Amino acid sequence: MALYGAIEAGGTKFVCAVGSGPDDVRAQVRIPTTSPSETLEQCLAFFHSQPKIDGLGVGCFGPLELHPGARYYGHVTATPKPGWTHADVVGPLARGLAVPIGFDTDVNAAVLGEARWGAAQGLDTAVYITIGTGIGGGALVGGQLAHGLVHPEMGHLLVPREPDDVAFAGTCPFHGARCWEGLAAGPALESRYGQRAETLPINHPAWDLEARYIASALTSLVLVLSPQRVILGGGVMQVGELFPLIRRYLTRSLAGYVQASALGETIDEYVVPPGLGTNSGIAGAFALAERAARR
Repeated sequence: MALYGAIEAGGTKFVCAVGSGPDDVRAQVRIPTTSPSETLEQCLAFFHSQPKIDGLGVGCFGPLELHPGARYYGHVTATPKPGWTHADVVGPLARGLAVPIGFDTDVNAAVLGEARWGAAQGLDTAVYITIGTGIGGGALVGGQLAHGLVHPEMGHLLVPREPDDVAFAGTCPFHGARCWEGLAAGPALESRYGQRAETLPINHPAWDLEARYIASALTSLVLVLSPQRVILGGGVMQVGELFPLIRRYLTRSLAGYVQASALGETIDEYVVPPGLGTNSGIAGAFALAERAARR
């Protein structure tokens, strides 16, 4: 049985694992995200302490350079994470491990993991959104992860302001209150209400506003990508009461234009939480490793 390495590379921690897949994890470690050199050295030390792997998959926070022929392939690009702008992620790992490496965004990895083992099984077009410290999205389209000029940056979709929220300045350093992340990520909730999202009571008006912003952005994604399922993860989406609100506002926003049963009587099965819970990212990294090894 092939043995793979997986890294879910986040802004606060790197999760490294070794196994044949998410159902067979032989070893796992969490490493705080500090400087690129220190963090990657600790990742290499972990993998060197394990049996030889056949491939490595890395789902990484971004933005990233994903074109294999590009000069800075495998690098983080213009990230707000201090110290990580232009950091080379793939290079040190490739030199240290000498195995094939699959590299993609953390959210593209998550949608791949959900397609293989989770809520998007059997589908060839799906979207995974994480809503937490930031907002990011990955897309599987026709069975392939979405890439192009760069990679999907769904969190920075421009969304219309809700009429009862026009005074809020937003938190996105690039778009202020014009984009989804600036209006609806965890820091936006904290800035608007003066407390962290997880401390807000269930009946707080914040959640109705949050659901409207999420539904507004999802409307664009449904119309552009026509996903067969939308999966919503991340810290903010741990508030389960958001799901029925989002479904209701998405239905209202689409106004009957898209004629599909998934957007009608079975919408509860269309906008869903991750089937893998918090393990979508590491599962996707295993899938990236397997793909790289087979290539």
